[in-house]
Order: sequence, then structure tokens, then C-alpha cells
Amino acid sequence: MRLTEIKEKMGSLERVLEQDVARNSTRPQSWKADPEGEQVDFAPEPEDEKNLEPTPLATVDAVYDDDADDDLADLGFAMGRMRLSDRIGGFFRPKMAEEMSVSLNGDVADSQSQDGKSLTPEAPIPHYVTSPQYNKFLAPGPTYIAPSSSFFFSSGQNSASLIDYLPSKIIANRLLDQYWLAVHPICRIVHRPSFRRRYDAFWADVEMGVEPTGSLQAVVFAALFSGVVSMSDDAVLMAFGTSKKDLVDNFQMGAETALGRANVIRTTKVETLQALVMYMIPLCRGEISRSHSALVGTALRIAECMGLHRDGTEYGFGPVETHVRRLIWYHICFLDIRTCEAQGPRPHIRSDEFDTQFPLNVDDEELEALDPPTTSASRWTDMTLTLIRMEANEMCRVVWVDRLRLEKKKVSLTAVLGKIENFRKTMKDKYLRFINDNIPVQHLGRQICEIVTLRMHIMVLHRYHNSVAYQIPDRLRQIIINSGTEIMERAISIETSPALSPWAWYSSAIQQYHTALLLMMEIYAFPNRKEVDRIWRCLEYVFEIPADIPKDQRGRWVMTEVRDKMGIYIASRKVLAPSRMLERIGNQSTRSGNTSSASPPAAVGKVQQGNEGIAYGYAAGATSQHTPGPATLRSDAPPLSGPAPQATMSVSAPSIQGDKTIDIDWHEWDKLFPPDSNPNYMS
Repeated sequence: MRLTEIKEKMGSLERVLEQDVARNSTRPQSWKADPEGEQVDFAPEPEDEKNLEPTPLATVDAVYDDDADDDLADLGFAMGRMRLSDRIGGFFRPKMAEEMSVSLNGDVADSQSQDGKSLTPEAPIPHYVTSPQYNKFLAPGPTYIAPSSSFFFSSGQNSASLIDYLPSKIIANRLLDQYWLAVHPICRIVHRPSFRRRYDAFWADVEMGVEPTGSLQAVVFAALFSGVVSMSDDAVLMAFGTSKKDLVDNFQMGAETALGRANVIRTTKVETLQALVMYMIPLCRGEISRSHSALVGTALRIAECMGLHRDGTEYGFGPVETHVRRLIWYHICFLDIRTCEAQGPRPHIRSDEFDTQFPLNVDDEELEALDPPTTSASRWTDMTLTLIRMEANEMCRVVWVDRLRLEKKKVSLTAVLGKIENFRKTMKDKYLRFINDNIPVQHLGRQICEIVTLRMHIMVLHRYHNSVAYQIPDRLRQIIINSGTEIMERAISIETSPALSPWAWYSSAIQQYHTALLLMMEIYAFPNRKEVDRIWRCLEYVFEIPADIPKDQRGRWVMTEVRDKMGIYIASRKVLAPSRMLERIGNQSTRSGNTSSASPPAAVGKVQQGNEGIAYGYAAGATSQHTPGPATLRSDAPPLSGPAPQATMSVSAPSIQGDKTIDIDWHEWDKLFPPDSNPNYMS
């Protein structure tokens, strides 16, 4: 009898496995995200993950008061090379200024009783942050390009003539060469041989006095616009004898006029949509406003109305047409994620609602051969860098969904991190093994691949870094530090390496240095980290720390500047925090009333170090797993950077409620991240 039951169970298991294999074989892109809530990870949840909880101070949706100042640019504020807003890492952080105050001023109880800077809705913005000298950092940066809505609402009968914006053919050819050098390799949106023929046809019409079609005008002007944006100010002045701003304004107006004449809102021509997406490439980089997000949403709806979310092979398109449709669709997918991170609230494209395949990994010329390839090549091709970006972007879409599933306990943190690690290994085996780092564009491919895949660790883990209720394990913290530091080093390399300089103009679209703020808080709390020198080299570059700031006060200066500027911006935008967040904050403040927590020692004075460990402080008294007892620091530190008073420290036993920690299934964790790769983080 027992043998019969075992056989029946084995047979049932085999049928389930066969169905699993069948499902995966019919969907080659098996790592694509399942729609939220449709799939539950039935793997047993590790016991020590059941109490895991991300910080309640971050949410997806943003709400503003009706009397907010709409004249204020919604770009956030500049802090060195980084731009921050009320949305960090894709999450809305309405209490970020108060979070920074808690880290600067010590534990919550001290903050509440001494200077009222606790995480409460009544915490006022200090008077010094409203002075006019602070307001210039709210202005758009030099790379910001605002889109115009005029071409969307035009009747198509614009009185402006093509000749008003068209340069000589010599200048246009120079800009097109720049496009092939600096834009096409990293933002491939056209099939080069066929576009070259269209470009020649454009000039043939112009020379005969015939006006080219609206779609052809639009795609040519969009290419020239992208080309001039990718050049430096000095290069434009030297090559054309005029300022870059004047040239950018000219070609932007030309592209927008041509898009209006091409009736972009109701178009059914792929070339017109291609021109619209190409026009958005230089717009959607580091500084993205709500208008950019709305523009991307419009492009997405146009693309879906034209069927670009369905693969071209289903409708009998040829290799080149199918290739171009795939390029356009996946660049819209990238813009969807990019604008969602900057302005929220979540990606509009769902992976179960399109079946467009990735472009083949082949050279452009191969698609026009008598026998065009039907499978990807196992080598570096014209498409490889673009495919790295496309596949990594779709994995980011998976992570977006998994972050929400984590909150609903439908998947474990170990499973999500395991999925990321498997994807990273797949990318290395699929693409990185073909890279020759002596070839600049291939070296760029490696840098981008590492940045976007390591960034996924931060996407998942950053909400647990300063959780207000639970400890974060050292090994988990180490993954954040390792990945974050490497992201910044590789990003800085793209911007500073002479060999990679042609593509540095687009680096802010790939990452925005938000990881620098996370690492700043980490080394502010742990100044004795063995990675501290590497991290400070990156932070000095990102935050552009003045040379006259003493080394022992750099951390406090950065944290104070970020807090004060964030306070101004959030107050100006009339940001509202959800009631549930305020309730959680109040409850945590009550629970923490008897909890002694250390203030960050990095800029206040030397830390007493011995058997008690390193004293530090995070929002609401988070403590490190290795520290037996946190230290209590009492200091009346000034709000702005300056000489800090001497602090007195007393060590007391921890009193974290329930001794809850954010832990992992360490057996599985060691498989993903071998212990040798994550040594003890203190020097």
C-alpha cells in the first residue's frame, strides 16, 4: 500500500515537471516578469525571513497639496553631479529630510526631546533653508532639455519651412558622422544601411526643390538633434563657430516642427514613431520632469496602437522591418523604466502584454543578405551592446515586480537575489565572454553591463538598509557596499576615461549616482570600513566636495547639505506623506523611546572602539548584527556644517524590541555569494 502511494506521488511530480518544462520551452525569454499577483513562489519561506519588513518611509505613489508651486521645476535639486528629488531609487521618500536629521542628530528619543527633528509630520523646516542663496540649486542643470507640446497639438499645417532649420549638407554630414560615433552604438534605433539610403533620398529631394515627406524630415532632424547634443560645448564651437545651445535649439525646433507636420499623434508610419523615439533619446537622460514622463506615455500608446508590442514575424515583415520595430519597442521599454524611476509611479509596460522578441545579435549588413540569419551569433556584433542594455532593462522590470511581491510575502528575498545572480551569470556567459577590453566600445559594453546588473542588488536591498524596525545582517550590508562601490567606480570611469569620452554624454541615463547617498550614510556611520578610501574617492567626485572642508567633517557637510536642500524642495513641492506612513513613524518613535542608539561618529569626534564594537546611528536606532551594544551620543550639533563640539559617549546594552533582524536563508545565500567574496567589512 505504501509503495503504491509513493508511485502515485512520483507520477504526479513527473507530470508537474513535464508541464513546467513545456511552459518554459514555449517562452524563450523565461526570466521575464510575471504580472503582479499572478504567480506565487511556493518554495518554503525560511524561518528567519518571515519577519522581514522594508522601511515604511518609502512608498510607490506620490501625492501633493493642491496649492503646490507648479512654476517650480519638478527636477529635484543638484548636489554636485547628482540630482535628487522626492523620489529616490524609484520610491517616493516624503520624509527624507527628517531621516537625514535623525542620522545627524542622534537617536530618535534625543531628537524628539532636544530639537524636535524626529520623523513626525509637524517637524518644521529650519529657517536657514529658506534663504535665497539656497534656491539656485533648484534650477535645471546644463544638460536639461525640456520637450515642447506644440507638435502634439499642431494641425500639421505649421507655417515654418524646412529651410528655416536645415543646415548646409556639409554641416549635416558632420553631425550625422557624430551620430554614428556617439549615439548609434549606445542608443541604436535605426538600421544603419537602410537609414543611410533614406538620408541620401532626403538630400536628393532637397536639391531638386521637392519637400521630403514629413516622416523623413522628422527622422533626419531627430538624428541631427541627437548628434549635436552628444557633442561638448567646445567641440561645437570649434566645428561650427556657434554655441551649442543655439545649435541644440535649432535642431530641436526642426525635429518638433517635422513631427508636427508628420501628424505624429495619429500616425501609422513606423518611421514617424522612430523619429519620435529618437527625438526623446537626448531628452530623457539625467534630468527628467513630469513632461518627459507624459511624452513617453504618449509614445507608448502610439506604439501599441501600431502593434509594435507584437513581433513583426507574426505579420510577415521582412528581417529589416522586424529588426527596426524591435529596436523601437525596446527603447520605449527603456524609457518607460527610466521615467518611472525619476517621476513614478510604476512601469506602464507589463511583460505579459507584449511578445516582441529581442533583436537578433547580428551585424546590420547581415540582415540584407540573400539568406539573412534567423538566430543570434555567438560573438560580438553591432547589436551586442544594445542587447546588453535591452535584456538588463527587462530584468529591471522583473525586479520592479518582485519588489512589490516581496512586500506581499509572495516571494522570498533569497529567491529574488538568486534570480538576479542567475541573470548576471547568464549575461556573462552570453555576452561578456566575447568582449575585448582593448576595443573602447566593447569595454563600454562591459562597464554598462556591470553597472546595470549590480544596480539590481541596490534596487532590492536599499529599502532594508535603514529599516526603522529591524537590523540588517552584516553580509547583507556587505552586498550593498560591494555593489554600490563598484557601480560608482565604473560610472566614473565612463565619464572620465578618454577612450570612452564619445559616450560620456549619455552616462546619466544609465545611472544617476543615487547609490552615492546610500554609501555616504554607510561610511558616516562606519568610518572604519576597509572600503572607506575607495568610497571617499567616488564621493568626492560625485558630490564635488570643496577642498576647504576638513576631512573629518566631509561626511557631515554632505549629509547636512542634502538634508537642507531636500527640505527646501519638499516644502516647495508641498509633498504629502500617507497617513499610514505617519502612523508607522509615530509607533516606531514610541517603541524607540527607551532604545539607546548611537549618533554617527564620522564628523563628531573619535569613536571609542573596543570590545563594544563601533558606535553608529541610523534612523530609529538600527543596529548592526555584530555590535553587542550600541553607544549613545549626545551632542548639540549645529544644523549647518562647521566645527562640531566634542561629544561624550556612553555604552549601554541594546534594547531592540524582540531582537528582530532581517535575515536570509544563509545556506542558499552562501551558494549565491560565497563567504570568501564577502569578508568581514571592518578593517
